[in-house]
Amino acid sequence: MKRLLSAFFAIALSTATATAQSAQKSVSILGDSYSTFAGHVTPAENLIYYPSLNVHKAEQTWWSILLEECNLRLERNCSYSGSTICNTGYDEADYSDRSFIARAGDIGMPDIVLVFGGTNDSWAKVPVGENVYGEWTADDLYAFRPALCKLFDTLQREHPEAAIFNIVNTGLSQEIVSAIEEISDRYGIAMIRLHEIDKQHGHPTAEGMRRIAEQVGAAIRPAIEKRLCTD
Repeated sequence: MKRLLSAFFAIALSTATATAQSAQKSVSILGDSYSTFAGHVTPAENLIYYPSLNVHKAEQTWWSILLEECNLRLERNCSYSGSTICNTGYDEADYSDRSFIARAGDIGMPDIVLVFGGTNDSWAKVPVGENVYGEWTADDLYAFRPALCKLFDTLQREHPEAAIFNIVNTGLSQEIVSAIEEISDRYGIAMIRLHEIDKQHGHPTAEGMRRIAEQVGAAIRPAIEKRLCTD
């Protein structure tokens, strides 16, 4: 009898665990240095920035705090330090091996997509260009506006059921911010505008990470709840 009871409780616990895990919504991050941490990016060869400053543990990153507080499961963290949305990088270098548009197909199949970029495009003063909504040429994708259009188009086509959010950093050039606002509106991508983020050397401290997690969490909770109710 004891063995039967033990087996029953083991099965019940396993079922409950599986049910809880299936209820968790998955999230993928397409980001730059702000979202990196050694041993926690895909592919593992991507350049990382953290650990740095006073962020010494992965649990201090904005995305780890977010996962814990919103009961989310990380599908994939496809972040690359120093990367730009477009294929132009610092000193006009070719970043087609690391740009956001180059990595957009490497985020798995998440319920929620968090795009957190544009910072390096702003810092590197990449060409802004003009909006292009289809039939992009190779040259188009070396400028910010057409590349962002291409990025959103790709994410929406490949993840039609996912909730996609675009996190907008503080301190970006007005030219980049204006482009993000216009193109996000065109594609119906929800924007999360950050504010009052503590930084050193242009990067969030542990306190800055916590503030990012709070603001992103507040923005995405309605999407999480909606998906839980409709499953």
